[in-house]
Amino acid sequence: MCLGIPGRVVSMIEGYGGQLALVDVAGEARRVNIGMLPDETFSAGDWVIIHMGFVVEKTDARGAEAAMTGLRLMGSGLDEQP
Repeated sequence: MCLGIPGRVVSMIEGYGGQLALVDVAGEARRVNIGMLPDETFSAGDWVIIHMGFVVEKTDARGAEAAMTGLRLMGSGLDEQP
């Protein structure tokens, strides 16, 4: 498993060969490429793991939470207040 950030698909983006999705990542909408997983289908509500702008894994809520827990353990700073 690589270092990846979990996100939740908001919608698919028209055009771009069907390879872009709008994904909610920690409250921010990001465009990510789903082209590395050509055999998967994606729709709003799906959980994904993102690495360098590419979806590398489709997961579920439990997998997404496990990824966030791992990031927190590595000191991502997501829980720190400015």
